[in-house]
Amino acid sequence: MIVLVAAGAVYLVIPQGSKINLKPIKINYEKPFDLKLGLDLQGGTHLVYEGDLKDIPSDAQSDAMASARDVIERRVNAFGVSEPLVQVSGSNRIIIELPGVKDINEAISLIGQTPFLEFREENPNPTLTPDAEGKVSVNPTDLYMATGLTGKQFKRAVLTFNPQTGVPQISLQFDAEGTKLFSEITSRNVGKRVAIFLDGEILSAPTVNQAITNGEAVITGGFTVPEAKELVTRFNSGALPVPIKLISQQNVGATLGAQSVQKSVAAGLIGFAIVALFMIIYYRLPGLLAVIALSIYTFLALAIFKIFGITLTLAGIAGFILSIGMAVDANILIFERMKEELRKGKTLQQAVEDGFTRAWLSVRDSNFSSLITTFILAYFGTSIIRGFAITLALGILISMFTAITVTRTFLRLLVGHNFLVHHWLYGIKSMSEEKK
Repeated sequence: MIVLVAAGAVYLVIPQGSKINLKPIKINYEKPFDLKLGLDLQGGTHLVYEGDLKDIPSDAQSDAMASARDVIERRVNAFGVSEPLVQVSGSNRIIIELPGVKDINEAISLIGQTPFLEFREENPNPTLTPDAEGKVSVNPTDLYMATGLTGKQFKRAVLTFNPQTGVPQISLQFDAEGTKLFSEITSRNVGKRVAIFLDGEILSAPTVNQAITNGEAVITGGFTVPEAKELVTRFNSGALPVPIKLISQQNVGATLGAQSVQKSVAAGLIGFAIVALFMIIYYRLPGLLAVIALSIYTFLALAIFKIFGITLTLAGIAGFILSIGMAVDANILIFERMKEELRKGKTLQQAVEDGFTRAWLSVRDSNFSSLITTFILAYFGTSIIRGFAITLALGILISMFTAITVTRTFLRLLVGHNFLVHHWLYGIKSMSEEKK
């Protein structure tokens, strides 16, 4: 079973075996398993948006930015970006990372076109601006004032047609909070106009004939059918609770990412070689078996990264390389216990079993304490720290399997052979020399 698992892991890890295809045996199944790389490895785009919170009460700004983040994330996911990062930074900024995005202008357009829906009521005291001739005019921006009803309370949109004219229109439905707000707004504005704004542009300003308490509104703006359909799709994908603007854009080239991958691979190979050399020199035959188990661990870990689509970043690779060193930690504890049992005069078979049994508590506790740390890092850390914690946690779990199961199985297979009973092969002197 170990050999089959190892062979399957190797098959998935090597580039030619990055997919499962059962069609040759007349089973219609095919699934690719590609290693997903983060923005810092495969290249992509780093965007920073700033939210306009001037019309949002201070106690509601945090919730508004969190809601905007959720909306943008849904829009980015609809764009098909693999493992995007969308997070709020500070009080009014949203950071977006789009790994592997080629058409960045399309992505920016998609995010920027997420509609900001807002209902405004007439301002009873608009700002009056006199000109040079003494004529007084009203500032257009002060004709209407915010009501607090925005896309945040939006529930869904439906394309409908005016029953009298057949002109396309958009019916909106609000959630419970929006229904209450809309009822209050229409109740106090009977006979007055309530304007509907989309992305700061007025769409319509109908006069309220009576209070509307069912939480439904209609947008009319002379739309064509394709325009109305597109707007409905954009609304249902998520209307932003606050307007946003792009303030920073940074492209990460794939060349820089490729160099990072090459250096990381080189670091991993050097670390693996040093660990393997130490284990073989110091622990001899068990050390050699541990190196074989460590090789299986490496392929198994990479295969799991592919199967579950875990995105690797530079920090994640660092966690994986660190886990290689931690993977032999359990073997060291077990082998030292084994050597102690051999020095007591036990047979190889008994020393192997007792070594694994008595070292298990230490192995379990040390790995469990490390897992607690990784869970804390993954829960409270940023995306970079989270990537490190996830790869390290998976590495620890896989290493426990390879150390306890793989290495012990190999030792059980070998200790029964007469030509492998010499104590020197297990890192200690013969019993007679030990007594001297």
